[in-house]
Amino acid sequence: MAAIALPTMASVARDSWSTEQGAHGPIVLATGLWLILRQWRAACAIARPGSPWLGVAMLLPTLLLYIFARITNIVEIEGFAMYGALLSILYMSAGGAVMRLLWFPLLYMLFVFPPPDTVVAMVTQPLKIWISRAAIELLYFLGYPIAGSGVTIQIGQYQLLVAAACAGLNSLISLSAIGLFYIYIRHNANWRYAALLMLAIVPVKLFANFVRVLILVLITYHFGEAMAQGFVHNFAGVTMFAISVLGIFAVDALASPLRRRLAIAGSNEQ
Repeated sequence: MAAIALPTMASVARDSWSTEQGAHGPIVLATGLWLILRQWRAACAIARPGSPWLGVAMLLPTLLLYIFARITNIVEIEGFAMYGALLSILYMSAGGAVMRLLWFPLLYMLFVFPPPDTVVAMVTQPLKIWISRAAIELLYFLGYPIAGSGVTIQIGQYQLLVAAACAGLNSLISLSAIGLFYIYIRHNANWRYAALLMLAIVPVKLFANFVRVLILVLITYHFGEAMAQGFVHNFAGVTMFAISVLGIFAVDALASPLRRRLAIAGSNEQ
């Protein structure tokens, strides 16, 4: 396991964790290991070796994919293939009961690895276009001299491009990881309510990114392009992330009556 995991994790840390897209990776790894340690004694008590035939059937394809990704240096595929191989080994060593007990930490740890670039590009493009159009329509309604095409925004004498970071997929992944952790810690026993909060993450995140784009466009128009870059740009990103996290807390607070109803419904079913 160490021979498989250590080289891959070194590659992931070098190529992904130093970027905005994968900056949440070390936090997810640390909190995921903490979640596993919380249930370690319970897992050891029910650990029984799983079916070797099923384990080998899961291990072989993930190992072949891991070898292919390692040779071709495709870190995104390599990370998920390595993790799949480790899960297969865990099943053969500890059995399905342990994996069911640790289902959330094992699922949560997938956020350690960066998504493939093709998936990022496919999901980001429509988000960029939607956010650009929404910002243009709102500011045009407010009387600003603004127009645009696709992901390009023209306001006054300035031209801006809505990048992937502003479209929010990178921070959407980070927020999803944080949201999952928060939901599991606070609402572990109520999976219906947890699913509702997870669905709320996407619109909350889109709104926060929309606010970020508006801030940068307005700062560019009123104070110049130089002011909108550097610290102000990064500060807008921090503000957006804070809005997203507070939005999840707000949705949780507003939906508390629904949480109580779902808890009562769950107890009646039992």
